[in-house]
Amino acid sequence: MRTFKELVDEAAAVDVSGWSFDWLDGRATEERPPWGYSRLLASRLPHVAAALDIDAGGGEVIAEVPRLPPRMVVSEGWPPNVERARALLSPRGVEVVSVAPGRPLPFPDAGFQLVTSRHPIAPDWPEIARVLADGGGYLAQHVGPRSAFELIEYFLGPLPDGPAARDPDREAAAAQAAGLRIVDLRTVRCRMEFFDIGAVVYILRKCVWWVPDFDVERYRRRLERLDAHIRTHGAFVAHSSRTLIEARRAPR
Repeated sequence: MRTFKELVDEAAAVDVSGWSFDWLDGRATEERPPWGYSRLLASRLPHVAAALDIDAGGGEVIAEVPRLPPRMVVSEGWPPNVERARALLSPRGVEVVSVAPGRPLPFPDAGFQLVTSRHPIAPDWPEIARVLADGGGYLAQHVGPRSAFELIEYFLGPLPDGPAARDPDREAAAAQAAGLRIVDLRTVRCRMEFFDIGAVVYILRKCVWWVPDFDVERYRRRLERLDAHIRTHGAFVAHSSRTLIEARRAPR
């Protein structure tokens, strides 16, 4: 294995925009949820006239779908990802719309038969219900409770769960309160393994909300201890948490 400095310097310099994690191939793994979100998405999108994907990142998830609906729209709030998504999806006729986090969706009522998202930041259930046509569906894979906390707490120490903390039952209740009927709700924990310290630096730079003040120099000593652990044990193990949620828009 390369030196600590070589691994960290490389990971600190690589581009982390978008939602592709290809750079981690061979350096980290994450078990996939059993429902196969990408397959579900690919099976649903061709059967609607108009669909919206929220928090689309750089458009990587939608780009993998072989057949899209006649009108496909994605929204994203981070400008570098917006530009990346436009470059990737515009050739396929996908509309890419910049929507600042926390702002209303700039679409008319009942304009979509399907709203989707993989790992939305904070689902705005009233807005999702508003843009869905009666009987339309919401299909998403959310981050579940205490996801990757073994890694996060390694750097930050023990954290409280908080009152909402990605709890699937709370999310389902909020969706129902907005006018959606839950038809599927499943949560699973998936094993994650990091095989070198560069993979850890990369993921903390990409998922900036995990350790909000992360900086290589600020956390150098902890990174060095984690590097020693990986070299001794072969990997650092954590667990992601994923929730599949599917809902239908009740008639207005």
